[in-house]
Amino acid sequence: MTQEQTPAETPAPDAAAPGEAPEAPDAPAAELGPIEQAVAPGYAFEGPALELGGLMSGPDELTGSTIRIPLGMLNRHGLIAGATGTGKTKTLQLLAEQLSAHGVPVFAADIKGDLSGLATAGEANDKLLARTKSVGQDWTATAFPVEYYALGGQGIGIPIRVTVTSFGPILLSRVLGLNDTQESSLGLVFHYADKKGLPLLDLQDLRAVVQHLTSAEGKADLKDLGGLSAATAGVILRELIAFADQGAEAFFGEPEFDSADLLQLASDGRGLVNLVELPNLQDRPAIFSTFLMWLLADLFHDLPEVGDIDKPKLVFFFDEAHLLFKDASKPFLEQIAQTVRLIRSKGVGVFFVTQSPTDVPDDVLAQLGSRVQHQLRAHTPNDAKALKATVNTYPRSAYDDLGEVITTLGIGEAIVTVMGEKGAPTPVAWTRLRAPESLMAPSPAESMEATVAASPRNAKYAEVVDRESAREILAKKLEEGAKEAEEAEEKAGSGAAGKTSSKSKAKKKDEGGGAGEIVKDVVRSSAFKQFMRTAAAEIARGMFGTARRRR
Repeated sequence: MTQEQTPAETPAPDAAAPGEAPEAPDAPAAELGPIEQAVAPGYAFEGPALELGGLMSGPDELTGSTIRIPLGMLNRHGLIAGATGTGKTKTLQLLAEQLSAHGVPVFAADIKGDLSGLATAGEANDKLLARTKSVGQDWTATAFPVEYYALGGQGIGIPIRVTVTSFGPILLSRVLGLNDTQESSLGLVFHYADKKGLPLLDLQDLRAVVQHLTSAEGKADLKDLGGLSAATAGVILRELIAFADQGAEAFFGEPEFDSADLLQLASDGRGLVNLVELPNLQDRPAIFSTFLMWLLADLFHDLPEVGDIDKPKLVFFFDEAHLLFKDASKPFLEQIAQTVRLIRSKGVGVFFVTQSPTDVPDDVLAQLGSRVQHQLRAHTPNDAKALKATVNTYPRSAYDDLGEVITTLGIGEAIVTVMGEKGAPTPVAWTRLRAPESLMAPSPAESMEATVAASPRNAKYAEVVDRESAREILAKKLEEGAKEAEEAEEKAGSGAAGKTSSKSKAKKKDEGGGAGEIVKDVVRSSAFKQFMRTAAAEIARGMFGTARRRR
């Protein structure tokens, strides 16, 4: 954390206790402006806090007060919103830096590549230093510990993969755009695979199981469960093929990413900033947003309850949040709201990053304790409606027209309200935000590649593992069935003497321990071995039907 300083325009204050808002000692409280009197006391926290910036009473009118957010309240979740180009990414970078400095790991999606600059010390210039001086920031160029990830290894980063079994039917249905009936049928396919010990590691495994259940050999397996119609199976298969054509095959497989790896500290005690690169986001927005939801569900599934703690175990920034909620079904939205509500007790804070608060459903928005609202534009009737809805979600403001303030905010300015230490929202504060101390541009590619190569997690996840799974097991089963049918035809075509001899041999086998030979054959079979592996590692499904084999 940097030491707070007083802007040059104001008299130097007496030394303030950590976390307390500085006051001008020569000026009694009555001489403070009405905005500062109404707002500043709400941000005088006793415990550790992240420094957001300086309180403003009007355009270019900075007060001597500082706006903060309590570290212990960051697992009450939050929202960073604003139009394109208003500074949302820099706000995310500012928060990530300070969380890391407090020993809190961070996860964020690096959509534009700018966040990779966290690993490189920033570069000073006159404009930057003038800004930092105005908000009392003692700016020092600083690099932070960063781990780079990439979905399926597509990009610069440690490959992140997940098995289809772990991803689950609900999230996969969301990615594939299936309706309720098709989602139910896909859930039946997963249920069948779980019970039969057929590991679904990649999309080819899932296609193999769907094809098996609609074949003559597999239809009977689902007879008691209602079966799988050929029409529904056809839709699922077509969507899986289209999904694979988008490059999704690289995302599914093993070794599967362990979300616990996000909860790491650097050797100096700072929290590790985990960034996942998302190349070609515009081509596959659904898999991006749904993957982030899988990560949250997986963290919820694995982490123990911790209740209220001094600081979060992890803060998770959910960028481009509108992609998750767009066209989502009601049950899916209910699952999101439930996950956000319950994961707080696991010590995880979630910040949604999007253009407008109206992108986030009310059930989720109601759970977000902190808000950083950058400029919103009101150029169209829909924009004006969204602006009015945004203003109505804030507590009472000391500013005469909060809507006008939001539309006239400068780049790097925001309207802030946070969850105070006592659990009550703080007053609305027009804030000039501090500047990140790391590079506000992408880090050099050579530096990123060196970081990835040196990471112990790269050795863990880099090489693809291709073990026996549903596709191979079903192929062997089909091959064995064909072989048995061929042998049966040969036996049926033999003469009467051969039949008599066969009957005699069969009788002798029954009398002489033939049952033991059958048991040995079963035990030796690959299907039995796979069944035993599955039985030894029972599948447990949780939020969104996601699953992990029990560790």
